[in-house]
Amino acid sequence: METRNDSKEGVPAARRGGSREAIVKAAEQLFLKRGFGSVSMDELAVAAGVARRTLYNQFSSKEEIFREMLVRVSGQLEDAFPSGVETQGDVEDVLRLVARMILELHEQPEYLGFLRMVVADSRQFPWIAEEFATVMDPQTERLVRYLAHLTGLGILDCRNPILAAHQFMGMLNELSLWPWMMGREGLPVSAEDAVEETILMFLQRYRCS
Repeated sequence: METRNDSKEGVPAARRGGSREAIVKAAEQLFLKRGFGSVSMDELAVAAGVARRTLYNQFSSKEEIFREMLVRVSGQLEDAFPSGVETQGDVEDVLRLVARMILELHEQPEYLGFLRMVVADSRQFPWIAEEFATVMDPQTERLVRYLAHLTGLGILDCRNPILAAHQFMGMLNELSLWPWMMGREGLPVSAEDAVEETILMFLQRYRCS
C-alpha cells in the first residue's frame, strides 16, 4: 500500500504552487491586520488552509514569506516602470508617463497593503525597511539619473537631482498615497489634474529658461 508523501518531491507542482500562493495571500492579510511580529507560522498555516508540514516545506520562516512578498512587489514596480520609459519623448512626455505610472501603482491594493505593513513594522523590525529599500531605491535612482542627464544637456537645472526626484514623487504621494495610508479618502483631485499640475510646478522650478 502506498503512503502519502507530503514533501515537495511527492506533491504535484500545481498543488505546491497553489499552497505557496495561499500562504502568501494569508500572510498579506494577517501581516496587514495584526503586524508581522504578532503572527505565528501556525496561524499562517491555518489561515492558508494548509498543513503545518506543507507550510514549512514551502517557507522556512516568516522572514522568507516576507521576502517572497517583496519579490512580488518588485515585479509590480518593474511592470509600473518598464525599461526605456526615459526615452519616450521630451521631458513633459516622460514625466507624464512616470507620474501616471506612480498613480496607477497607488491603485493596486496588494502594493498599498504591503507598504502599510512596512511602515507599521519597520520600527520593530528595521531589516524590513532595509529590504524594502533595496527594491524601491533603484526605481528612484532611475528618475535621479534621468533628471541629472537632462541637467547635463541644459534642458533642466536640477543642481540636486536626488532632491528634485523626491520632490516630484512627493507631490504625487501627497495627493494619492498618504491619505490612503492614514485611512482617509484621497483629495478630491482627478488623476489627470494631479499629473498635469505636478509637472507644471516641477518644470516651472527646474526647466532652464
